[in-house]
Amino acid sequence: MHPLALAASASSARPVTGLLPAWLDPNEFLRDPALAPWLVLIVCAFLFAETGLLVGFFLPGDSLLFTAGLLTATGIIQVNIAILAGAAFLAAFGGDQTGYLLGRKAGPAVFKRPGSRFLRSEYADKAHNFFLKYGRRSVVLARFVPIVRTFLPVTAGVGRMSYRAFLAYNAVGAMLWGVGVTFLGFWLGRYAWIGANIDLIFVVIVLVSFVPVGVELLKNRRQNRSR
Repeated sequence: MHPLALAASASSARPVTGLLPAWLDPNEFLRDPALAPWLVLIVCAFLFAETGLLVGFFLPGDSLLFTAGLLTATGIIQVNIAILAGAAFLAAFGGDQTGYLLGRKAGPAVFKRPGSRFLRSEYADKAHNFFLKYGRRSVVLARFVPIVRTFLPVTAGVGRMSYRAFLAYNAVGAMLWGVGVTFLGFWLGRYAWIGANIDLIFVVIVLVSFVPVGVELLKNRRQNRSR
């Protein structure tokens, strides 16, 4: 039997009582077809906020893309994977473009807000060093580095990177990240074991997704205390 059919069979056969209560189990609260368009919009909003708005650095874009693809494969989110991946690409691409234009228009002043809880100089410095190390490639590579992917587009704009070059690298990065990670989740979600244990996987993904940001915040807090 095809892996997708096995996953659907396992998902429908599993008992309602699983690791999570019904109101938290994705098998129960996400399966309504009427929710699908809204779920796609929520995913896109989160991606755009993380890559285009400086306050979105704490959002777990990687995990969100992977989980959306996985839940689509298991039939929990009832949307065509091509539509989901295309929407993710547009949101990721648009987010980086917004960040770049913000940095280009506002200049270095965008990072000079004393006392701000969000626009911390440590984050800007990390993105700047990443940009200096990898050059134009950083626009693509930063997609896979939490926090850096939020601040690097702005850094590129502040640094007056060629708009045409940024546009091209941004398109490649949005394709590899927005489409690639989504399809990776979709591919893994086609296997029966994934469908049968989706609640456990859902919990693990949620917990793991906040680890990089949590580690970064703790590191910055310790550095501030040592000064």
